[in-house]
Amino acid sequence: MRKILIFFPLLILFLASCGGNRDQAMKPPSTNEEAIQTYQDALNNLKSGQYFYASKRFSEAEGMLSEIDAAAKAALMSSYCLYNINSYDEAILNLRRFIRIYPASPHVSYAHYLIAISYYEQILDEDKDIQPLLNSKKQIEDFIKKFPNTDYAIDLRFKLDLVINQLAAKEISIARYYIKTEKWIAAINRLQFVVENYDKTIFVEEALHRLVEIYYKIGLEEEAKVAAALLGYNYNSGEWYEKSYKILNTNYKSPIIKKDNEKDSLIKRTIKKILFIDEKSGKN
Repeated sequence: MRKILIFFPLLILFLASCGGNRDQAMKPPSTNEEAIQTYQDALNNLKSGQYFYASKRFSEAEGMLSEIDAAAKAALMSSYCLYNINSYDEAILNLRRFIRIYPASPHVSYAHYLIAISYYEQILDEDKDIQPLLNSKKQIEDFIKKFPNTDYAIDLRFKLDLVINQLAAKEISIARYYIKTEKWIAAINRLQFVVENYDKTIFVEEALHRLVEIYYKIGLEEEAKVAAALLGYNYNSGEWYEKSYKILNTNYKSPIIKKDNEKDSLIKRTIKKILFIDEKSGKN
């Protein structure tokens, strides 16, 4: 089930390619037969999961096929095989070459999509390098702008949300480090960036709270109140708002809520009612 959306267009391309090259007559028979055989070898390797060898054979077939559409299909399939063995950089280079050489191909949007996905799958976690995240964000945004009404755009919009959340997580992680090392200005800059650029992510609440925390600590109480007001206006029922409220209201204590077992609570409530009635009526 891995990479279904990515593979499905290639499956259609594969099925359409199985017999389409046998009608070529632009080259001498021996050359044409060799091209068809090379292409068939590539298909066989693809079917058996030998992606590295399939990529090499597709690339060889591209240079031998006289029909433009067939050569374009071979080039695209070669790139797909590279992608499938995680050779993302090489796949991207091949895909950009495909777009440049075969701009009229009906599969250009798919090539752009595969480039975006190749960047997306190089994303690392929030504690690692931020550059793959930025690269992925740019490629996805470029694709959505160029091909907004494709099925690929629907998939990439979802992935873009994930990328943005990871970028916000990265900024928060860096801000926490600056807070720990008491580099207040650097921390404030990171947190403000989250508030201004990633306000639709789950990390904006923490960013606002951290700003309240820092401003109050360094004596900028008015700025702390502004950040707290923004947090309260948008997220007044969240845990981060309660933490900020405690900072600005030192006498505040969280209400202690005892969670009794539902059955026991009902029994206790009933007993209290009975006692209240007995006391009121003068019974012992």
